[in-house]
Amino acid sequence: MPERPVNNTSHSRNITVLDRPENRLLESLVKNVRNLLNLPEFFTYIWQQHPESNIMPVKRISLILFASSLATGCSNSQIIENWHTPSAWFTESSLADDGNPLESDDVVVAKGDQALMASVESGDDEANTVNAPLDDAISPELQAKAKEAREKLDNPKPQPEGSASDNDMWDRLRAGFAMDHSVDSDRVQSQLDWYVRNPRYIERVVERGSRYLHHIVGETEARGLPTELALLPVVESAFDPFAYSHGRAAGLWQFIPSTGKYFGLTQSWWHDDRRDVLAATDAALTYLERLANRFDGDYTLALAAYNSGGGTVSSAMRRNRKAGKPTDFWSLTLPTETRHYVPKVIALAKIFDNPEAYGIKLPDLKNEPYFEVVETGSQLDLAQAAKLAAVDIDEIYLLNPSYNRWATNPDGPHRLLVPIQNAETFKVALDNFPAKQRVSWQNYRVSKGDSLNTIARRFSTTPAVIQQVNKLNSDLIRIGQQLLIPSSTKGSEAYALSQSQRLERTQDRKRDGNKLRYTVRRGDTFWDIARDHRVTVREVAAWNGMAPGDPLIPGKELVIWSKTAQSTTTASNTRSKAMVRKVGYRVRSGDSLSAIASRFSVNVRDIASWNDLNTDRYLQPGQSLVLYVDIRNSP
Repeated sequence: MPERPVNNTSHSRNITVLDRPENRLLESLVKNVRNLLNLPEFFTYIWQQHPESNIMPVKRISLILFASSLATGCSNSQIIENWHTPSAWFTESSLADDGNPLESDDVVVAKGDQALMASVESGDDEANTVNAPLDDAISPELQAKAKEAREKLDNPKPQPEGSASDNDMWDRLRAGFAMDHSVDSDRVQSQLDWYVRNPRYIERVVERGSRYLHHIVGETEARGLPTELALLPVVESAFDPFAYSHGRAAGLWQFIPSTGKYFGLTQSWWHDDRRDVLAATDAALTYLERLANRFDGDYTLALAAYNSGGGTVSSAMRRNRKAGKPTDFWSLTLPTETRHYVPKVIALAKIFDNPEAYGIKLPDLKNEPYFEVVETGSQLDLAQAAKLAAVDIDEIYLLNPSYNRWATNPDGPHRLLVPIQNAETFKVALDNFPAKQRVSWQNYRVSKGDSLNTIARRFSTTPAVIQQVNKLNSDLIRIGQQLLIPSSTKGSEAYALSQSQRLERTQDRKRDGNKLRYTVRRGDTFWDIARDHRVTVREVAAWNGMAPGDPLIPGKELVIWSKTAQSTTTASNTRSKAMVRKVGYRVRSGDSLSAIASRFSVNVRDIASWNDLNTDRYLQPGQSLVLYVDIRNSP
């Protein structure tokens, strides 16, 4: 799903509050409370206590609570105590854990579609698709086995002839089409024109999707949904299960963490359900079903809401009603990404419905399942699974992309997807495989100076995993204590698509500049590190297989390709004195980049970098910008 510019509010002294009624009221209240407490200290306290969250638009109930505190004469300490718990006043986003994604205003930019379209258009498929970024730790240029694995994603093995139906998959897909393809829109025509000019794009997404389409179409049919929705992963991820956007959206259906969590897609050191083919498909169709119900069965509005958030679509509809305008999708003023998102789906449906009319030949795809779900009963090393199923380990990862490591999740679900022609072989071999050999274990005796952190680093695991395996109630260990450490049965190079191997290849890739290693310290931000090394935030994130919104954990080692000779040790000399915060700014009439830069004591190049702006273009009133501001110097 798509990513929306951050809409941060800030205090009245330093940041221009976004133009919402409740925020204008808050600004007024904050001005009146200046006599109660020192605002710079007040906001610095909040940010220091909760650096991981940005201050977002305030809910009305939070506003009432804040106003009540002022009216009843709360002390400074009482107000700060309330602010110490951000949930009392702010939402981390409208997709907070207890929030409903149907009401969200969040947008997460789809990743795989844009990357594949760009590569096809440039004619550089090899560099930009086979080696495209896969997820939060994947290399833009996979090497050795990883490169071979991605080639397998684009060229799946042909399925054997069998007793399954010989009906064409495309006939089955068309039979479930139920949306209106006859809409006369320049936006649809523009997308159609691109696909017709680039038939290789259709070939590539079909090759990738052939592993998953039979399952997705079947699940769509079972819910009575239009099968056009089965084409949504084309737009979201180009059917790449490892796709990861800079907005932290992952998997075929591009769930951001908060929406994924709302729909039961959990994440841990071992796994990420947002990439699970079965779980993510179920969650995505549930989400689309609810959105369709919310918008009275209008699937164009449901798709728009999937992309930009239900709250965004509802707000656009309310504006049109007030102006006496129609409220159908084609009449709404929506984010640019969303305005092109639904036309992409319609254009794809038109092509798949009648490819000959557009001079496109769809690759043959039989209407038969590619994989079978096999219950494993317990945790299983993926290298062992590949050997038992007589398939390449990369095929196991491509069908089970949710697994970050060398084994399945010890907490389950205990199942693996395997190619259907290998399923029986796998089940028989698994039944006869000794349970003790499913996962390898090492015994470790605690020595002087050891901690769970040092042991975890030594064995490429986490303290939490060691605690869980050894049933430890705390992180306290004693000298001489025996610990069981889970380990892989083969060397790390055998697990080419595991998270650690992907990250290693990402960080080792040669870039321009001087390679430096930087260890994250408490309080560090991407912007701090990028500024100190004169690079951009997105560059630092990309070099380390991350998104700019990912948390930075103290002790994590980053690779930085600096174009200066500046040492990493000088990075924090001035940082400790700075109070730099990420804030949102809504462009006003008459604003320019230079005026905004001057107002907040930053430079134009940084604003352009933070927001991917073309400095030759004018800013538009209402446009949202992200700024990183030293609050001591801001107005």
